[in-house]
Amino acid sequence: MRLHDREFLLLGGTGGIGQALIEPLVQAGARVIVASRHPDRIQHGAGVSAVRLDLAAEDLDLQLQMLSEAYPDIDGVIHCAGQNHFAGIDHLSVAAIDSQLLVNLRSAMLVARHFAPRFERKGLGALVFVGSTFGSIGFPGYTAYCASKFGLRGFSEALRRELADTPVQVVYVAPRATATAMNPEAVNELNQALGNRMDAPSAVASQILYAMENDARRRFLGWPEKLFVVLNGIVPRLVDKAMLKQLPVVRRFLNREVMS
Repeated sequence: MRLHDREFLLLGGTGGIGQALIEPLVQAGARVIVASRHPDRIQHGAGVSAVRLDLAAEDLDLQLQMLSEAYPDIDGVIHCAGQNHFAGIDHLSVAAIDSQLLVNLRSAMLVARHFAPRFERKGLGALVFVGSTFGSIGFPGYTAYCASKFGLRGFSEALRRELADTPVQVVYVAPRATATAMNPEAVNELNQALGNRMDAPSAVASQILYAMENDARRRFLGWPEKLFVVLNGIVPRLVDKAMLKQLPVVRRFLNREVMS
């Protein structure tokens, strides 16, 4: 898809990956509307607008309607908002489970429900969903997060096939571990202990733009993470064994943030 002279709604623009997307989009000639619960935290510049949007709100569909009326030229949405909580299932509060499902999955579904028919009528539109490696591989301590991201991957796949005979493009990009403020210190230390590489938000942003510009339907980032995604789909027992070996290390860091 072309980026020049497009108007993108960016969800999660105050997070690490979202922030890293703004400048490259503007440099490519796009206009960017950054939606956040705290639009006052967004730095304004040429080609950038800030709007208030609460992705966990019960009336999200009404907020989207009002946003569309204010910005009728939107012809693309990039959904890279997300929440995670690294904790054992017995330490996950109901609020923590609900917030991840609302922001990571429900909001993406409502955004697509709102914009897909509008883009189809326009004859042009793109829905870009930023998922996770944990949308393909279940990982200890991330049960609710994995559930929401598995759901996002399945939703985007079904949506892409549902809209295959329309001009609406559906793109799914799955980063591996990324060095953002969303990660508590325990997660950073866990990744270091396991030898997991963490990508910079700018590197992830460039891969998202690459997927968009090259009309990729799905793109998984990182090696050997891409290999484990394939193995987990074909021979999950091998990944089970690998995870079992890592479990004692995971347990050293699990629930530390919750209990502190």
